[in-house]
Amino acid sequence: MRQRYTQRGARRGTAASGRESAHMATLIERETATRETHERNPGMRLDLGRVEDARVNRSAVERRAATLPTRRTVKKAWQAAWLLRAISDIDLTTLAGDDTPGTVRRLCAKARRPLRDEILERLGASDLDLRVAAVCVYHNLVPVAVEALAGSAIPVAAVSTGFPAGQNPFPQKIEEIRASVAAGAREIDIVISRAHALTGNWQALYDEVRAFREACGPAHMKTILATGELGTLRTVARASWVCMMAGADFIKTSTGKESVNATLPVSLVMVRAIREYHKATGYRVGFKPAGGIRTAKQSLDWLALMKEELGEEWMRSPLFRFGASGLLNDIERQLEYFVTGRYSAGYHQPMA
Repeated sequence: MRQRYTQRGARRGTAASGRESAHMATLIERETATRETHERNPGMRLDLGRVEDARVNRSAVERRAATLPTRRTVKKAWQAAWLLRAISDIDLTTLAGDDTPGTVRRLCAKARRPLRDEILERLGASDLDLRVAAVCVYHNLVPVAVEALAGSAIPVAAVSTGFPAGQNPFPQKIEEIRASVAAGAREIDIVISRAHALTGNWQALYDEVRAFREACGPAHMKTILATGELGTLRTVARASWVCMMAGADFIKTSTGKESVNATLPVSLVMVRAIREYHKATGYRVGFKPAGGIRTAKQSLDWLALMKEELGEEWMRSPLFRFGASGLLNDIERQLEYFVTGRYSAGYHQPMA
């Protein structure tokens, strides 16, 4: 992200017109367009044979993941367009113990207007209806977020089922999902019982996630595997398959509360499971890396992963999300540098 732009070049970019402006506008429109919502994954019967047969070559996965930050370089106007796309893929999140209604309202205001008007104007993107993909909060703050986002078409996502540890009694988990949906949440981020995956009790995991999906009703369900606590990449692959078979709309790496959260090797294993599931069933399942993705450069790495492994359709918000709180700050900072040739002071991005 540390590309060099001269002040002269930056001014020229700021005042761009004619063919250059048209090119930039075309890139932005192409790279941020969202396609029609795909058909939801209905799930399927648990195929234990397919789950048990899952294999992962760890050294090959790690070699492939290591190439992602180095093989694909997105520069200049393309980089700006990809960063705008990254903004539209963000589940803007606050999951802190000191969250207040005021905190959530400020976050929702940022979700509605993720970039300052002058940056959008200089990018030639003032007419772009740029907003984040969703706002993610705890259950008790769902009504506040729903009210703050009214009329914006931005959905509220609620973490549920005993987030982050998933150790609540099963009936409480079901009731929590239903309560969040009743309060207006249109997306539910559930956590699995890690013990089912760690002990290989795939039937129990399938039954649990299937029940969560039924409780979600029309709300889309993102299933958090907490990959940093699953021990091996093979367990990650197996858990991914079980959750997709149980009807997950998304599979998600982490809660953001584990010691190890989203990594490229884990993400590669999960997106390849998504690819194979699509080949086997015809249904598309989304992917959400969460935890530790804080820089614009990192967002480009994950977008490259999606493009190379699953294709452009999986780079858009119906099938791809970043679970992040600080990522938007750095993207805004980098885009300001792109159009002005200088980095702004931190107070220009006070919250994301």
